[in-house]
Amino acid sequence: MYPETTPVVAPVAGLFPGAGASREWSSGLFDCFDDSDNCCMTFWCPCITFGRTAEIVDHGTTSCGTSATLFALIETLSASWCTWAYSCTYRGRMRKEHSLPEAPCADFVVHLCCLPCALCQEYRELKARGYEPILGWEFNAQRAAAGVAMSAPAAQGMGR
Repeated sequence: MYPETTPVVAPVAGLFPGAGASREWSSGLFDCFDDSDNCCMTFWCPCITFGRTAEIVDHGTTSCGTSATLFALIETLSASWCTWAYSCTYRGRMRKEHSLPEAPCADFVVHLCCLPCALCQEYRELKARGYEPILGWEFNAQRAAAGVAMSAPAAQGMGR
């Protein structure tokens, strides 16, 4: 009657390109337009970008919807003054997991001074490491378990 749930699986180093490798950020903080779709999404609805990133960083223990809703709630109740305090913790966790440097400055400063740029950079970093944040953790975990490098499904148009 109820669908089976997929167990939460942590990524294994080597299954995703760059997973576990120590290196610099794959793109700069202000390279937002390198991914114009994500840049627009982050500009109009940063809670969605944050939610997608948080689901991957949390390894699926928190859904995109839950993280995005909490982000939007904090943003609304604090008149956008406190979201950086919540979001910078995910940057720190992501840096630690992927051995990234705290650059160009401390996580809280990056999120306090340029939250949209930070969210875009984190999203791009996950993509550069082989994740597809838009598809959620479960898809990425299944892909890692299968050991297959798959890309996001292509958009299909109308045709005969």
